Amino acid sequence: MPILLLIVGLVMLVIGAELLVKGASKLAISWGISPLVIGLTIVAFGTSSPEMAVSVMSSLNGNADIAVGNVVGSNIFNVLFILGISGIITPLIVAQQLVRLDVPLMIGVSLLTMMMAWNGTISQLEGIVLFAGIIGYTVFLIRQSQKEKSKAVKDEYKAEFGDGKDKKPTSQLVNALMVIVGLVVLVLGSKWLVNGAVDIAHKLGVSDLIVGLTIVAAGTSMPEVATSVIASIRGERDIAVGNVVGSNIFNILAVLGLSAAVSGGGLPVSTSALSFDIPVMIAVALACLPIFFTGNVISRWEGFVFLGYYIAYTVYLILSASHHDALPFFSHTMMWFVVPITVLTLIVVTVRTIRKKEKI
Repeated sequence: MPILLLIVGLVMLVIGAELLVKGASKLAISWGISPLVIGLTIVAFGTSSPEMAVSVMSSLNGNADIAVGNVVGSNIFNVLFILGISGIITPLIVAQQLVRLDVPLMIGVSLLTMMMAWNGTISQLEGIVLFAGIIGYTVFLIRQSQKEKSKAVKDEYKAEFGDGKDKKPTSQLVNALMVIVGLVVLVLGSKWLVNGAVDIAHKLGVSDLIVGLTIVAAGTSMPEVATSVIASIRGERDIAVGNVVGSNIFNILAVLGLSAAVSGGGLPVSTSALSFDIPVMIAVALACLPIFFTGNVISRWEGFVFLGYYIAYTVYLILSASHHDALPFFSHTMMWFVVPITVLTLIVVTVRTIRKKEKI
């Protein structure tokens, strides 16, 4: 029964997010909002609606580890798995704004999460501060999009989200119904997913945090997977990258912020999340900067590196949860061999890129 609840909940989350994003995008287009604004806000945030539904529901139910694990795990999954797969499909072009603003902001809010959670709890006031941040970020995005001059970027978003010619009242009603039904399905799906995940965690003898970091995080990130991978296949490479970075910022500011704001005495953060998972989230965010900076492209080999690290992270969680004998060897290999080689490679590539730009 718990597994059935989990699967049905995941399916409902994906369907609900799809209905919400499609309905809201078409309504926004018909109201004269530019496709670029829709791509940067409604779609990036709409694909994070499963994370919002699950984390807020978990917080209200007193399952803080699932609420926190879902956000942290989703952010790790989004960068390492989704960008990894998307980059393997086709090298991804990274817009200048992402390098100069959005990725540093993603790093900043990740560090802010660590600072707020350092005492073991993200308070209600801190949650409100985080949520206020997403309002300011959204306003900034809308203003920046109005200054966008690149025809290629505008055409890419217009091709994806339409031109708003269909303004019939029946179409408007259908789109509004899609939004409402999408929200209802998201709430129901999140409730079933959380209940199923908690039951599975208890039966397997693993913590709620591990389930939140793995099954729940990957499941609630399915809309981002679909959006970014399909965008990569279609050649909409700006959308593929922007969706991931935008969703990660939204996850921390809006999802974690609202989850803490609605909780009775703040959102408790476990010691294991503070000592390992949140630092991994910060490291993953930091890793984006040199990779995005080198030629403003995520190449295929970088995609494989991202994907490889996600597999390694998941293996570590499984070995740790099962207290496997191979854990010490695996940890030492990653810490003293794999990670240093990766860091050294990124430094060499970054230095070469800087020298090439100086010569030009």
